Amino acid sequence: MGKTKKVFECNNCGNQSSKWTGKCTECESWNTLTEQILSTKKSTLLNTIKKPQLIDNIVGNEADRISINDLEFNRVVGGGIVKGSVILLGGEPGIGKSTLSLKIALTLEKKVLYVSGEESNEQIKLRANRLKDKNEYCYIYNETEINTIIKTSEEIKPHLIVIDSIQTIYNNEIDAIPGTISQIKHSAEILIKYAKERCIPIIIIGHITKDGAIAGPKVLEHMVDTVLLFEGDKNHLYRLVRSMKNRFGSTNELGIYEMNETGLQEVNSPSKMLISTNQEELSGIALGCSLEGVRPIMIESQALTSPATYGNPQRSANGIDIKRLNMLLAVIEKRGGMKLSQKDVFLNITGGLKVKDPAIDLSLVCAILSSFFDFHIAQNVCFIGEVGLSGEIRPVSRINERIKEVTKMGIKIIYLSKYSKINIQANNQFTLIKVGKLQEIIQQLFK
Repeated sequence: MGKTKKVFECNNCGNQSSKWTGKCTECESWNTLTEQILSTKKSTLLNTIKKPQLIDNIVGNEADRISINDLEFNRVVGGGIVKGSVILLGGEPGIGKSTLSLKIALTLEKKVLYVSGEESNEQIKLRANRLKDKNEYCYIYNETEINTIIKTSEEIKPHLIVIDSIQTIYNNEIDAIPGTISQIKHSAEILIKYAKERCIPIIIIGHITKDGAIAGPKVLEHMVDTVLLFEGDKNHLYRLVRSMKNRFGSTNELGIYEMNETGLQEVNSPSKMLISTNQEELSGIALGCSLEGVRPIMIESQALTSPATYGNPQRSANGIDIKRLNMLLAVIEKRGGMKLSQKDVFLNITGGLKVKDPAIDLSLVCAILSSFFDFHIAQNVCFIGEVGLSGEIRPVSRINERIKEVTKMGIKIIYLSKYSKINIQANNQFTLIKVGKLQEIIQQLFK
């Protein structure tokens, strides 16, 4: 063990200081500095001397990717895992992070080193039997010391490494317990350096805090190439993989899985899974179309309005921002003349999805009006448009792709903004109804 020194490190940005202060001088966060004990001994595993190169002498071809036999994961990471990249996968406890990472390891028909610091080899084998995927080149390694992991990887020479999880990995050259800021940061530095030098992609599983942020220093998210969040309601069957950062692809992509007794199954047609097949003529339901990355998905909005008999009216939203709901209610009352100020309003997006696309505004408004008038909207009607504060129906992006998706699902009537630039002509299969403001929707639909 080499000499040690004490520093104060910010939990939020990773900035180090020689003395404690109430506020971090880098990110200006309060009470985020914690004392860390560091070793002055340097790791000798990957000590290679590099020389600067002229940019014209560097060969910069398109990123070489490893395709996974999982269409949803491939879509989220941009078409496959880039060699030498580091992916950070975060999610709540029990949501299925280990199941997803093991599924990737088993579906890849190449040599994989799966490092587990949380489960025994027997537990992982039981999960693999449940997934029913087989990869005879998948090595399970129960180890938490980072230098030992690197040495073992040098012997096996895998095409992919999975670390489950970064909070359990430690460096014996650092005088701190596993899971601390210094251990997480230095272990991640070694893994990232190893991935870049050996061109081996690494998937790192990370825990999250009660606020939903990935546990550990915020600098960890800056260090890796891709940050994925695995989310979903445990009471629903669906799990979502969102790309929050991706140096090699889009950051708006979404992968959808269904959790069942055999593990995670890909949902290649989410619109079919998210739209109710109920044939009853019920009020308060309207269909819209959201865009996740370049992927259009049909969304079912459910609304309920009732007299506020218990004091102040309640406003509840599940799947969208509550501020968005309050704005739409104000527009309906001001521009549509509907008295909702004394009504309880509850709004829900089916399937446990969280939608930020403003293109579903029109469907949310119509679901609220449907419940207000107790009027049934046919299941072959879809609404695509953003609602402005003045009550105008604004056009949305990729309208042609949205129309193709909803018509493929059997939609016959589509309400959209009259300012939308459409390259698709309506035919006997479907009808486009163009509107310019909220009053036109109310006059045409709720006569």
